[in-house]
Amino acid sequence: MKAAVFHKPGDISYTTVADPKIELATDIILKVTSTAICGSDLHILSGAVPQTTDMVMGHEFMGIVEEVGAEVKNLKKGDRVIVPFPIACGQCFFCNHAASPSCENSNYKHYGPNGDMMDQKGAALFGYTDLYGGYSGGQAEYVRVPYADVSPRIIPDHLTDEQALFLTDIFPTGWSGIDWAQLKGGEVVAIFGSGPVGLMAQKAAWLNGASRVIAIDPLNYRLEKAKAVNKVDILNPHKVDVVEAIREMTNGRGADVCIDAVGFEPERSFMDKVKATINFEKGSMKVLEMCFEAVRRSGTVSILGVYGSPYDNFPLFRIFDKGITIKQGQAPVLNYIDHLISLVTEEKVVLDDIITHSMPLSEVAQGYKLFDEKADECVKVVLKPW
Repeated sequence: MKAAVFHKPGDISYTTVADPKIELATDIILKVTSTAICGSDLHILSGAVPQTTDMVMGHEFMGIVEEVGAEVKNLKKGDRVIVPFPIACGQCFFCNHAASPSCENSNYKHYGPNGDMMDQKGAALFGYTDLYGGYSGGQAEYVRVPYADVSPRIIPDHLTDEQALFLTDIFPTGWSGIDWAQLKGGEVVAIFGSGPVGLMAQKAAWLNGASRVIAIDPLNYRLEKAKAVNKVDILNPHKVDVVEAIREMTNGRGADVCIDAVGFEPERSFMDKVKATINFEKGSMKVLEMCFEAVRRSGTVSILGVYGSPYDNFPLFRIFDKGITIKQGQAPVLNYIDHLISLVTEEKVVLDDIITHSMPLSEVAQGYKLFDEKADECVKVVLKPW
């Protein structure tokens, strides 16, 4: 079959690889009909998240069940499903305590309680390095899905792939950041980053009762997309002091909730890069620092962006003094997935309005280039294997 294969930093190609096979009786083989490029894929492309061998990329995908393992009970050949990005066994301590991203069994080679940089990770993820299980991803014609009775969900026939695809990752991830903050209604939510996850967090904020949603991004075209599809207020850090602007919008208090939807690879100056090199840091936590400043006292900061190393001068003093609650991590998709499917099915939310580019999987290298370089006003790339 053909697939998007990572070879080394900066090198992803459309390549022939071996067809996946049923390895355990709880597996299915999925014929992928749609897949997408995620911002966290770019961390692998850049080398910031290390991968030393060839790997099929992609953790946002859906398709048609092609083959079913002997012990699979909930699915049959021909079912059309979405597949959440964390791989969960459904039976371990964490899966039984609504914490499937910490599954003890799916990432058996590198699982552990410590959460180290290069070992002892949580649950496996599709197409996201050997550290996270080494499973081939879904930017391919076919993919093996383990524990198939646990995570995949059948999608109603009347939904297009584009309407349903983002239920695999970015909508549940955006929803997580809002759910962690436990909105009561009437809150001001400031979302740093208007890429795909940030846009989904904006949608989730409105659905959960926010009175005002503020989008922050240094790229005007992404702010205009946020304003067009989500009707949010917008701030560009190149034009205003974002923290002061948020305080002015909130009677001097700050936002009730701040969401970091950027992570460790924000837009950075030369001096930011020098500091990171000196301190052996990956990227920067400058966006997170702004969240801690912009959130009100006793507010909540949700971290959806990826962070991959320790950071010098972590502002614990500010977090303590302001009494900030922090929640972060991989999205517990299985906690939300059925509810989120119903929101899409009942037309209470639109997800496909963020798509700017759709192309054949054969053009995957160009898709990554557009997304990485933010060229042609690229926000979200969908790839079609067939």
